[in-house]
Amino acid sequence: MDQRHSTESVEHKNGEYELIRDAEEPQLGMYDKPLPCFGCGIGWFSFLLGFVFPLMWYYATILYFRNYYQRDPRERAGLAASAIAALVCTIAVIITIAVLIF
Repeated sequence: MDQRHSTESVEHKNGEYELIRDAEEPQLGMYDKPLPCFGCGIGWFSFLLGFVFPLMWYYATILYFRNYYQRDPRERAGLAASAIAALVCTIAVIITIAVLIF
């Protein structure tokens, strides 16, 4: 296994582990912290909450198009799912209004 691009942990005398960071790749441990919103991220949280409050899909769509996922790439999938849900919701509302008017 290539040791240059991997992180290892070392056990101390008191039984706790410490993460060894790679000197050549300082960003390896950059995304070790959990995501906000109960660990699932803003995108997936907005997607799930959007079934009750559809405006959450539009909020996540705005975040998606403003490249919020550049801060944490793990957010991209949830934000994209919310953007697709907002598109489907918009089309459904337009069709419903068109049927009611005509």
